[in-house]
Amino acid sequence: HNKIRSVEGSQLKAYLSLEVLDLSSNNITEIRSSCFPHGLHIKELNLASNRIGTLESGAFDGLSRSLLTLRLSKNRITQLPVKAFKLPRLTQLDLNRNRIRLIEGLTFQGLDSLEVLKLQRNNISKLTDGAFWGLSRMHVLHLESNSLMEVNSGSLYGLTALHQLHLSNNSISRIHRDGWSFCQKLHELVLSFNNLTRLDEESLADLSSLNTLRLSHNSISHIAEGAFRGLKNLRVLDLDHNEISGTIEDTSGAFTGLDSLSKLTLFGNKIKSVAKRAFSGLEGLEHLNIGENAIRSVQFDAFVKMKNLKELHISSDSFLCDCQLKWLPPWLTGRMLQAFVTATCAHPQSLKGQSIFSVPPESFVCDDFPKPQIITQPETTMAVLGKDIQFTCSAASSSSSPMTFAWKKDNEVLANADMENFAHVRAQDGEVMEYTTILHLRHVTFGHEGRYQCIITNHFGSTYSHKARLTVNVLPSFTKMPHDIAIRTGTMARLECAARGHPNPQIAWQKDGGTDFPAARERRMHVMPDDDVFFITDVKVDDMGVYSCTAQNTAGSVSANATLTVLGSPVDTLCA
Repeated sequence: HNKIRSVEGSQLKAYLSLEVLDLSSNNITEIRSSCFPHGLHIKELNLASNRIGTLESGAFDGLSRSLLTLRLSKNRITQLPVKAFKLPRLTQLDLNRNRIRLIEGLTFQGLDSLEVLKLQRNNISKLTDGAFWGLSRMHVLHLESNSLMEVNSGSLYGLTALHQLHLSNNSISRIHRDGWSFCQKLHELVLSFNNLTRLDEESLADLSSLNTLRLSHNSISHIAEGAFRGLKNLRVLDLDHNEISGTIEDTSGAFTGLDSLSKLTLFGNKIKSVAKRAFSGLEGLEHLNIGENAIRSVQFDAFVKMKNLKELHISSDSFLCDCQLKWLPPWLTGRMLQAFVTATCAHPQSLKGQSIFSVPPESFVCDDFPKPQIITQPETTMAVLGKDIQFTCSAASSSSSPMTFAWKKDNEVLANADMENFAHVRAQDGEVMEYTTILHLRHVTFGHEGRYQCIITNHFGSTYSHKARLTVNVLPSFTKMPHDIAIRTGTMARLECAARGHPNPQIAWQKDGGTDFPAARERRMHVMPDDDVFFITDVKVDDMGVYSCTAQNTAGSVSANATLTVLGSPVDTLCA
């Protein structure tokens, strides 16, 4: 706080034994190559909270033999010159709270001993390939609170010893395949407060050493099966404040591969129900937090396989206290987990506001079913390319709560689904409503192939249908057709037939509408498996007739006919 405006190398020559120089909170605007002459023995240099906007290449070369820590935070640096730091002994470099937008390749080459690099709170939007090349000993990298939009392997090239990577508060929406391939020793990865919407099967590949993964405050709604496979050493997984309700309410196997996981937090994910197999694969879990979710129901034995569970946090005043919840209070009490659970009934009206632990067991009854129940499942089907098809799904509920409908394809919600929804009162009892949703797929293409599922939701929760598979096929069409031929006895007949379609059609031959071929019985007929040609050798009069080629696949079949006429030999004609 001395209002120093510049660093004069000539004045520092008198302090050759100085090891710590603190020039923070002054008015220094630039660092030139002449500022720190050779011969100084400074180990720690603090230039934080100045007005430095210019950093000349080689500015710190004079300190290359001594400097261990360099603080340049809270300045006005907009650009780092390539190879700006030739400081082979430096272990810590702090550049946070500057105005850097781009990190060029080889920027940090020359920092062979660097262990900690702080670049948070800049405006970095791009890391070019090789941005951190040369930092093979670095353990901790702070890049939080920048403007990064993606993760790719090129920008992280060379970070082979990295243990901690902090990327929270960016705008990351995409993780490239093999994005982490050069960071295989990572122990902690923080991706909280970004724009991730999905975790694909390759999103977290090459992170087998990872111990802690923080993904809170994104918009993750889709976790692919096997997305966590390979994270065999992960102990802590933070998924708070995302949109993965469907993963817990319906999917099983989302957490496959997390054999060592000890703590899972799912705070604030709009979860309304917990499926029986939602946590399949997490048998070793010790801490589970599903608090701040308006949970209505928990399927029987949903937590039973987690034998090591020490804490289970639930906080919901929305429970549907019917016969299907009867198992939960005694199980929680028996496992001594009730201290972490705040759970009160919302339905039926007679139990509203009561803790599930104070409701007598005989009061957990199923007099109605306000949560929708699937009564008609969508059916697996095949469609011909270009045709229209539809999936139908129905549910029933005793509640008058408004119903919403959605369809998923391959576990992802169809944003602009062509749906037709309607409701009617069930005739036999009058108090139950049936709801039907029809998904229309028009002019289907191969892109429509996949597994389709309906989700029907009201205030009491969501119900998920089975997954119906759609396959799109193409009718066979001929690429080669047989033609009528006339041939003399004793010679060879050759008929061609080939077709295409999806799946590939099978070719079959008939003679005069049947499968009785004289040539086949006499082993004179040859059909090559990988060829389009049908041969009859040593043709006889009995071979004469109409030959039909049929191309067939699951979409249908087509046929083409050719007549084989057998003429007498020249000798026979002369004798006649």
